[in-house]
Amino acid sequence: MATAPRQFLSDLFDAAVAAADPLRALRGNLPARPKGRTVVVGAGKGAAQLAQAFETLWDGPIEGVVVTRYGYGAPCKAIKVLEAAHPVPDAAGIAAAAALKDAVRDLESDDLVIALICGGGSSLLPDPPGGLTLNDLQELNEALLASGEPISVMNDIRKCFSEINGGRLAELAAPASVCTFVVSDVPGDDPGAVASGPTVIDRPDPAAVRTMIAARGIVLPASCVSFLERLETSPPADATSLSTQVIASAALSLDAAAELARARGVNAWVMSDRIEGEARDVARVHAALALQTAKTGFPHDAPVVLLSGGETTVTLRHKGRGGRNSEFQLALALAVEGHDGIHALAADTDGIDGSEDNAGAFVDGSTATQMRSAKVDPQHHLHGNDAYSAFAAIGDLFVTGPTGTNVNDFRAILIGTPPD
Repeated sequence: MATAPRQFLSDLFDAAVAAADPLRALRGNLPARPKGRTVVVGAGKGAAQLAQAFETLWDGPIEGVVVTRYGYGAPCKAIKVLEAAHPVPDAAGIAAAAALKDAVRDLESDDLVIALICGGGSSLLPDPPGGLTLNDLQELNEALLASGEPISVMNDIRKCFSEINGGRLAELAAPASVCTFVVSDVPGDDPGAVASGPTVIDRPDPAAVRTMIAARGIVLPASCVSFLERLETSPPADATSLSTQVIASAALSLDAAAELARARGVNAWVMSDRIEGEARDVARVHAALALQTAKTGFPHDAPVVLLSGGETTVTLRHKGRGGRNSEFQLALALAVEGHDGIHALAADTDGIDGSEDNAGAFVDGSTATQMRSAKVDPQHHLHGNDAYSAFAAIGDLFVTGPTGTNVNDFRAILIGTPPD
C-alpha cells in the first residue's frame, strides 16, 4: 500500500526538525574548557532546549541564564530558564535582558561565555535605550510585524532601539571569551541577523537605517522616529576573543528532508533555503512551479517533492487569525484547486505559525472546494488575513506543539504518490 501523502509530508517535516535538534547540532562543536568560569546565556524560541543539550554535553561546572517564549521552557539543572512574550515584548523580557547582562558582568580573561542564540530573541530581549520605554518597543514591534518587511530589515531597525543587541552583550562580557552558537532562522544564515545578534558585533549606521525606512515607507511610532533622528553612529567597544558558528539552518534541514524523500523512492528538488517575499505571492510562484512539474516532468518525474525554506512575510490588511505559513497555504490552495495529485505542507519549524497554536496547514487540490462546502470562502479569508479559521473549519491545521528548535519555514509540495 502506498504511503499516504500527508503522512509522507509529516515525515519530511520531522526529518527537517530532527536535523536541527539541539543535542545533535551542538555535539562535536564545543570549545575546550576554560581555566575560569563557564557562563551560558541565550535567547530564542529554542534557547531552553539548547541550554538543556549543552548541560548534557559539557564536562565541567556551568552557570547562566537563557530566555525563551512562554510555554517553550525545558528543565535545566544549572542554567536558569526564563520565559517572556513573543512576538511583542513584555515586562518579563525587560527583566530577562537585565538578567543576561548581569550574568556576563565582571568576568575575567580566563572565563568563557557560551551564547546560545536562535530565532525569536529580538522580542524576548527588549532593552530600550535612554528615553524610550517598553511601550515604545511594543509599538515598534507591532509596526514592524504588520509592515511585511523581511526579517533582515526588521532586525536592522530593532538593533537601533536596543542596549543589548548588535553585539552589545558580547562587549559587556569583555575581557572574557565569547563563543556563540547560532540556530539560524534567517534567509542566508547571517548570524548577526538571528535574534538581532546580541553577541555578534554588527550594528547598522543610523543614517542608513533612516534612509531605508523612508525608501520603504515604513511607519514607526513617533517616539521611535524622534529617537532615531537623534541617534548617531557609535563605534563598537573593545571585545576580546569572539567566535561564532551556525550549527543548524534551513539548508541543513531541507537536505535532511530531501535525503529521506529519496530513500522513500521520491525525487526531491530543494528549490531554495532563503525564499522571502509576501506569503501569498510566494505561494502563487510555488503553485506555478508545481503545476509545471506535474505537466512536464521537469526537473524530475513524479513522484517528486518540491522543498523550500526561508521566511515569507504577511502585510496585515485585516486582523484575522493565522501566520505566514497558513496564509501561504491558503493562497496555494486557491492556485492548485482542481488539480489531483498535488499535496502540500507548509509549517514553521518551531511548531508555532505566528501567534496561533498550529505550525502550519495541509493543502491538496480539493482544499478550496472543501472550504466552500463548509461555508467558508477561501478568497475572503485570504483577503482578511484569516487563514487559520479557514483551515480550522475543515480540520486541516497542522499542529505539532513547540519543537524545541527553529530554522524557519518548511515547505513541501508533493506531486504524485509515494511508493510503498
